[in-house]
Amino acid sequence: MNTKNPKVSVLMPNYNCEKYLVEAIESILNQSFTDFEFIIVDDGSSDKSWEVIQEYAKKDKRIVAIQNPKNLWVQNTRNLLFKKAKWNFYALFDSDDISISTRLETQVKFLEENKEYVMCGTNFTFINNEWKGTINKFFPELDVDIRESFFYRNPFGQNTVLIRATWIEHIWWYDPSYEVTEDLDLRIRLWAKYKLYNIQENLVKYRVHWENSILRKQKLMIKNTLRARKNAMRLWYIIWLKWRIHYIWTWVMQYMPPRFVLWLFNKVT
Repeated sequence: MNTKNPKVSVLMPNYNCEKYLVEAIESILNQSFTDFEFIIVDDGSSDKSWEVIQEYAKKDKRIVAIQNPKNLWVQNTRNLLFKKAKWNFYALFDSDDISISTRLETQVKFLEENKEYVMCGTNFTFINNEWKGTINKFFPELDVDIRESFFYRNPFGQNTVLIRATWIEHIWWYDPSYEVTEDLDLRIRLWAKYKLYNIQENLVKYRVHWENSILRKQKLMIKNTLRARKNAMRLWYIIWLKWRIHYIWTWVMQYMPPRFVLWLFNKVT
């Protein structure tokens, strides 16, 4: 392992995820690919998250622990993570999820072998204490399919993405005005210039609980999704009739029960 010049900066914001934090941190520290720095920013948590992060930072020199003096919201915290990152690739991750041990190795290998792509995501598996079975989430693989899907779904899992650092610096970072769906807005702007890809392996476990934005902030999420797609129209999107129908259907979803929207998120897209 080369601790002086790691290739990957793993970027993880945290806010009040104490109960899931150990699993999330351990899943990164136990990666088969070890050439990384792991930057964790605690966004003014009121639970014991910061104590957990500090304990791990003492044990592993790859961890860079930062605490915001107050809650700055996730989009600003993600921008701070970009600002602190040093290396060739940025791996995005959330503090309530789990990365499969081969995640970084698989994604770094893909981007190193496919220079025309600036970002790759993966599929993921939903996890929830209430579910007995396994529910997998699949995303479009090829760049052309990703472009086709932007107007009716978010074609990437935020917590699965690996991005070339040199290219993300050529566009804006996260727009601070997006409290949620900041990831969709960023990727729409990224896709306007570069090629994107999804590896067809389930390399992340996405935890569903009542603190997820899709459940807590459903109307705001849908409102900002519509806003991001309007920006896509201005940037590069040709709007066919079927995309307009999807746009209207997304607008209607803000008035549906959150659990039903989550079900649609998994079943329809």
